[in-house]
Formats: sequence, C-alpha cells, structure tokens
Amino acid sequence: MDLSDTIAPTSDQLDAVDLLGGPKTFTIERVSPGNVEQPVNITLAGFPRPWRPGKSMRRVLVACWGPDAATYVGRRVTLYCDTSVRFGGQEVGGTRVSHLSHLEKRKQVPLLVSRGKSAVFVVQPLAETTEDRIAEFKREWKTADPERRKVIEAEVAALTNAADHDQAADDATGGDA
Repeated sequence: MDLSDTIAPTSDQLDAVDLLGGPKTFTIERVSPGNVEQPVNITLAGFPRPWRPGKSMRRVLVACWGPDAATYVGRRVTLYCDTSVRFGGQEVGGTRVSHLSHLEKRKQVPLLVSRGKSAVFVVQPLAETTEDRIAEFKREWKTADPERRKVIEAEVAALTNAADHDQAADDATGGDA
C-alpha cells in the first residue's frame, strides 16, 4: 500500500511539505493574479494546486526572468523544501527555487532574510536534454487546453528541428562539430 496519498496536505496550494521527498521540476502553465495576501498564482503542469511564491521567490523570478509573467509560461522551475525558512520566529520550512530554465549561468540574487539582514540566494540553470523536454510536453499535453496545445506543438517542433539540425551537423562533420 502506497501511503503517499494519505499524507497529502489539505491545502489549496503547493506547500513546502509537498517537496519533503525531494526537489521537483515543473513546467509553468499559467500565471494569474491572486489576492492581497498571495498576489500570484502559478499553475504548474501536472500538479493539482497552484504555487503561490512568497515575496522572496517572486524577487528571484523577476531577477532571473524579468517582470513580465507572460514570458514564464512554458518555462521550467525546480522547487524544494528549505526547512530553515523562518516565519514568526520559528523554523517552519518554505518552498524555494533551486533551478530555472532560460538561464545561461548561475544567478546570485540578494534577498532580505530578516530585518536589516540580507543574504545572497543562488539559482542554478536548469539543464535538460531535448528528450527530457519532449517527454514533459507529452505529459503536459494530456491536460492542456487548446491554446496551450498550440504552444506545446510549436515548442516540440522547435526542439525537433534543432535536434535534426544538430544531427545533420554531426553527420556532416563526423561528430566533430
């Protein structure tokens, strides 16, 4: 008997406890406005509840990808549970970003960790193979709406064309390109 389903939080959002088993990589499906307390909802492909990043992680996203949330759709993020995150003076854990797609190199982002105290937060580039991306798109296709399916088709076509181009270059140069 798999007990995983019996320990899922009864929450309307992704929680740090969802990541206790280890980091998970997600494709961003949609970004929409939230409420005053949690102003951003990020819909993750293949996950039933939205991720509502705290201010620090929103600062990381803006520092790495820019302020236009529309560009986040289709991008990938690896999230993990940081058990050292404090709230109300106690370590309660929190959801943190470890890797992002669309980064050429690691990014250091200065963040406030408490009143008057800052620290540098490091985000690594998310390295994935073409096969990894196409497999993720196939999984996402099952639940994607028609508009998202058009984007997926274009992304897969671009990935496939790039892979074909790389293979042709390898064939032409004997793999020494």
